[in-house]
Amino acid sequence: MTIRRMAALAAAFTTLTFGQVALAQDAPTEIKIATEGAYAPWNFTTADGKLDGLEVELANDLCARMKVKCTIVAQDWDGLIPSLTVGKFDVIMASMFITPKRLETIDFTQPYAVDPSGFAIGKDSELGKLGVSAEKFKLEDEASALAAIDKLKPMLKGKVVGVQAATTNLDFLKKYFADTVEIREYKTTEQHDLDLAAGRIDALFAQQTALAATLAKPEFADYTIAGPGFVGGVFGLGTGAGLRKEDTKLKDMLNAAIDSAIADGTIKRISEKWVGTDVTPVK
Repeated sequence: MTIRRMAALAAAFTTLTFGQVALAQDAPTEIKIATEGAYAPWNFTTADGKLDGLEVELANDLCARMKVKCTIVAQDWDGLIPSLTVGKFDVIMASMFITPKRLETIDFTQPYAVDPSGFAIGKDSELGKLGVSAEKFKLEDEASALAAIDKLKPMLKGKVVGVQAATTNLDFLKKYFADTVEIREYKTTEQHDLDLAAGRIDALFAQQTALAATLAKPEFADYTIAGPGFVGGVFGLGTGAGLRKEDTKLKDMLNAAIDSAIADGTIKRISEKWVGTDVTPVK
């Protein structure tokens, strides 16, 4: 073997070795997860400034399964995706639906929850008198979904409906109820809750589990969740963890951890604890 050939082989071996080391180091050992901290009971900030809720507990569980050190931080809703893309943190767990529009900018894990959205309105209103319904309509089933929406419109005609800005809930109202209700946008759900309690708006539109947490407070005794829930369509595939497109190894790790948490009933247990119902996605 010539000296030149031996040198070439040595260089190739060195390149391969360093490549293997780089691949081995590709799995992160420490990550930062962002949540809104203002969407109880999914995520919220306690009186002493700590983050808590379904997604905070789930995030800690997933981190333990992945054997990585996690720091959970709060970030305003409208800054979540921009801050993720510039590297301020590594993962979003903030009740964010997986939608085609968001997938243009970031990637998502598989869903870890599926939670229908619906209306909360005064009990004495025409819709409020119907009370909550267990029905869930998939927007992909257009005929059934549109029939349900058309049934709601006369009962909501002229109402002022509060909704969080830059959400799929807002997209839904604009698409299906723009000709029926006055849509009022809020930066946070806490803000629209305050306006509902003060009588400045007539109704809310949000995830039904979040509405249930709001209406459990004494000041909302005169309001109820009314009508069916809606999933799919503008709401996407469910709630997933957002991450940068290039973080493929982290995505694989998170998906494996979510699979494990679904399989052993952890997501079922955590969701029933926090929102009173099982939001585990159907595999």
